[in-house]
Amino acid sequence: MTISQLAKRGGAGLAGASLLAWSLGARAELALNMPRGVTAVSREVYDLHMLIFWICVAIGAVVFGVMFWSIYHHRKSRGAVPAQFHESTLVEIVWTVIPMLILIAMAVPATKTLVKMYDSRDAELTVKVTGYQWRWQYDYLDQNVGFFSVLSTPSAQIRNVAAKGEHYLLEVDNPLVVPVGKKVRLLTTAADVIHSWWVPDLGWKKDAIPGFINESWTLIEKPGIYRGQCAELCGKDHGYMPIVVKAVPEAEFKEWLAQMKAKSKPNPQTASNDSTAQTASGGQTL
Repeated sequence: MTISQLAKRGGAGLAGASLLAWSLGARAELALNMPRGVTAVSREVYDLHMLIFWICVAIGAVVFGVMFWSIYHHRKSRGAVPAQFHESTLVEIVWTVIPMLILIAMAVPATKTLVKMYDSRDAELTVKVTGYQWRWQYDYLDQNVGFFSVLSTPSAQIRNVAAKGEHYLLEVDNPLVVPVGKKVRLLTTAADVIHSWWVPDLGWKKDAIPGFINESWTLIEKPGIYRGQCAELCGKDHGYMPIVVKAVPEAEFKEWLAQMKAKSKPNPQTASNDSTAQTASGGQTL
């Protein structure tokens, strides 16, 4: 091998090592599992997921273990002769009953959790969530409070002109604010195309379909900010439709609600001027 060939190989190896180092540094946080979440339902979902996962691992280990053991110990080179039989009633019963019992063992706790997830009775707050391309609208029913929630990531970060922030594409101007320790009922719909409201820490997602109202609920147990995204491909800017839920103590929530109600009230001076202008114009709106 010539010196030039060695140099080329060395350069290629150095380039490969540099590329690997760069990719490891640029890699996002490795997450191979769902979060445990911040609600009782999310933890039940996580525990069910892990239970069924390990059941599947055990089944796979047994099935493949028996298969590989049989292949090794009954190979032709050892003079193994295949058994001459067609069916066994006992075997048929065993491999029918055992999977049935396993499925029942998984279905019972899963059904209990599903029933709990769909039970939105006795909610202390109801919020209507409406999906638009590409923003969310939150209306606090019976509270006369409503607003839009839009992506607030600076365009410079999106265009790679500025360094990306910690919550890139997961930050909004107006988060959904809810009280901790209170059952919140969410009514999800859409005004244009199908969307999906998804916050992983809550343990579920709900489709937002035009003309339909889907019902769900949550009860967040500790204050914090929990982020999610639209989980349904809804158009070219689908990736710019984040969700931010801000859970605060009840006293802070009441204070925030009072501020939002004050903002929604019309200014008395402005209302008076509008009324005067309408009267002067003969009852017609200017």
